[in-house]
Amino acid sequence: MAISNDQKSAPNNIAKGLITGAINWFNDRAPNAGVAYRKHMTEYFAPKNFNVWYYFGSLALLVLVNQILTGIFLTMHYKTSAAEAFTSVEFTIMRDVEWGWLIRYMHSTGASLFFVVVYLHMFRGLMYGSYRKPRELVWLLGMVIYLVLMAEAFMGYVLPWGQMSFWGAKVIISLFGAIPVIGNGLTEWIMGDYLPSDATLNRFFALHVIALPLVLLLLVVLHLGALHEVGSNNPDGIDIKYGPKGNRWSASAPKDGIPFHPYYTVKDLVGVGFFLMLAAFIIFFEPTVAGWFLEHDNFTEANRLVTPAHIKPVWYFTPYYAMLRVIPDKLGGVIVMFGAIILLFLVPWLDRSRVRSYRYRGWLSKAMLAVFAVSFVWLGKIGAGPGTDPVETQIGRVLTFLYFAFFISMPLWTKIDKTKPVPERVTMHD
Repeated sequence: MAISNDQKSAPNNIAKGLITGAINWFNDRAPNAGVAYRKHMTEYFAPKNFNVWYYFGSLALLVLVNQILTGIFLTMHYKTSAAEAFTSVEFTIMRDVEWGWLIRYMHSTGASLFFVVVYLHMFRGLMYGSYRKPRELVWLLGMVIYLVLMAEAFMGYVLPWGQMSFWGAKVIISLFGAIPVIGNGLTEWIMGDYLPSDATLNRFFALHVIALPLVLLLLVVLHLGALHEVGSNNPDGIDIKYGPKGNRWSASAPKDGIPFHPYYTVKDLVGVGFFLMLAAFIIFFEPTVAGWFLEHDNFTEANRLVTPAHIKPVWYFTPYYAMLRVIPDKLGGVIVMFGAIILLFLVPWLDRSRVRSYRYRGWLSKAMLAVFAVSFVWLGKIGAGPGTDPVETQIGRVLTFLYFAFFISMPLWTKIDKTKPVPERVTMHD
């Protein structure tokens, strides 16, 4: 017997009705959820001319989710004891737990990739002037996220309790001893003992697993909320224009903007796919990345009686560690190291240029930004080395000077640098 079209479409109609009913039920009980979704997704209009530099914000969010999920599984088998921490990671998780090695490498690789995308995200902000009015709060919140992320990464780095974890914790925490009067007491209070021990592990575990992730998630929400209040910047560094008739999505929509969803969410999937392939290659073929992501000394259990030949932090801290090491005075080195981070907070008020984006600035601004980038990367290389070469120490001092000169002289060179005419509408070229 022939089946009519109405009979064929009946199951589809039932399914659509159930989905619509469920959505209506949810919206009736949480009406603000739909408003928030429209405000931040389908009715949030982003500039049309985003390029490859705008992948890194969404990739940072992706890595954050990875770190939280893999971290949950790792905590199920980790022991917060100096006697058992190393064994729980290198034997229980890596060998006894099914697929535990994969979860551990996803987490360790994710930590380094987190800083890769965050550094590129910050550099894009510097390059296109995303910190300029009215986005100062967006930049400040981003810098606070960066600080919390460094604290989170440092405490997580100590937990495997390998040689570099132990001695790295001792060296970094001992820096607080340079503070006059309260330094020694503060160092002992942070460690909970005279040397890194059970008390240190317990404190760092609690902060790494509970406190700092909650703070980080709150800051990310505030960062995105502040961004969506003022709108996204773009490579041209100009505000997207609103026309009298708007565009084809809405009469109130900007002519140079498109809805973030589905256009940029779909575009971001391309970046996510490439990023995941890169991450998978590292995890399955070279998880240590020749000692840059996981130091070889950290595969040896911590021993307070044996000092590694060269104590150094993981790569994403090495630029600041190099600044600390090339300054002869301990207190002076600590001040320089923390000063290098504090200067990042002041960028919105140091930049006096007439245009936001470096795309329309002169050769002086571009040269200064290039010198800053090279200095930071080179300092990272020096900080990862043994620190015994006097020539390298002198180079590190010059690079530290150039790093600080970029910020301190910014009000001058941004003001005198020539600028190109800025277009009235966003351009679509790279």
